[in-house]
Amino acid sequence: MEFSDCSNEYEKLVVRMNMPRVVIDNGVCPNSTVVKIDSARSPGILLESVQLLTDMNLWIRKAYISSDGKWNMDVFHVSDLNGNKLTDENLIRYIEKSIETSHYTKSEGYTGLTALELTGTDRVGLLSDVFAVLAGLSCDVVEAKAWTHNGRIASMIYVKDRNSGTPLDCDSDRVQLIEGQLRNLLKADDGNYQNDTRTCVSYGGNTHMERRLHQRMFMDRDYEKKFDSETSPIVSVQNLPKRGYSVVNLQCKDRMKLLFDVVCTLTDMAYIVFHAAVRTVGETAFLEFYVRHSDGNPVHSEPERQRLIQCLQAAIERRTVKGVRLELCTADRPGLLAEVTRVLRENGSNIARAEISTKDGIARNVFYVTDANEVEKEQQQEPHQVHNGGETVLVSLGSLLMRNLYQLGLIKSYF
Repeated sequence: MEFSDCSNEYEKLVVRMNMPRVVIDNGVCPNSTVVKIDSARSPGILLESVQLLTDMNLWIRKAYISSDGKWNMDVFHVSDLNGNKLTDENLIRYIEKSIETSHYTKSEGYTGLTALELTGTDRVGLLSDVFAVLAGLSCDVVEAKAWTHNGRIASMIYVKDRNSGTPLDCDSDRVQLIEGQLRNLLKADDGNYQNDTRTCVSYGGNTHMERRLHQRMFMDRDYEKKFDSETSPIVSVQNLPKRGYSVVNLQCKDRMKLLFDVVCTLTDMAYIVFHAAVRTVGETAFLEFYVRHSDGNPVHSEPERQRLIQCLQAAIERRTVKGVRLELCTADRPGLLAEVTRVLRENGSNIARAEISTKDGIARNVFYVTDANEVEKEQQQEPHQVHNGGETVLVSLGSLLMRNLYQLGLIKSYF
């Protein structure tokens, strides 16, 4: 056997020895399912575990994280969206298998699609203009997410050619035209903003969309705007010189994916989490992390401390959107997104966040909508549902917007 073959077999053995060991227990805690993960320490492994749990729509209510030497021991108390334990044995087995293999296998990602990444100044109707450009250039949007924060917008959009159903040729004149038109849209309101408008076109890959949106916002320095001390998350950073750690404490309203947003930011800022504790009291979450920078040192200056605080506050606030949740689920058709977002724009509504997906010919579009002045629409206090022919609209917007959606044929009645 050649040396290279021996080396490959040795690497496979090391992988098998270091694969995470997962234990899921429903008997320890009365209110949640406990997921215990023992694994060899490696860069980003905590983020991968948290990401996997949150991608399954599991709510992490409590967590204990410890990393000593070369081994991690992480304990997560999770529940479903309704606050219940996990009772589906198929789901439990799927979680175990996914965690055990996730660190050593690659996701298929968004193969067969072209990725568009956009960053720029937010304004009313911007997404409407973006989707109109894509529709006019025969691009079908398959998956997309957009976040806004502190007057900035970041978006990832996966598209394919409408006629052939294949990815766009990234070297073609058509892609250059798309990129140029989108860049012009984003630059239109940039003014003298110190950071450049950014667009990027690439083939679909393994990038996690929400992590990439955090990265885009971070690169755009959306955290630099002064935060409202009364409503912003409470974040403190102090050093423990004798132990060589920086202790990061956070207090804010609990919500889905909170731990993911925090760990994602710490990881992208090159901080390593050695120990952590997460707990919730009522609707408030308390998070404590013992961290060091990747160079082995704790936070070493006041500017670094302030930057870390600002970045963590921004990471939490990006997903904390005020506004009305508008969900449209209907048969997909060319230009649908452009039509829906145009109606929102013409009614003075601003899209603060968007989640777009298309599967098996069905479009599911979720928008978080505020008015043009970032004030929530309050014409009706309670949302209502309209059912017709398999279409569902969950909306709490005024009758004018409902009427326009009706005229588009998206709903058959708004009474």
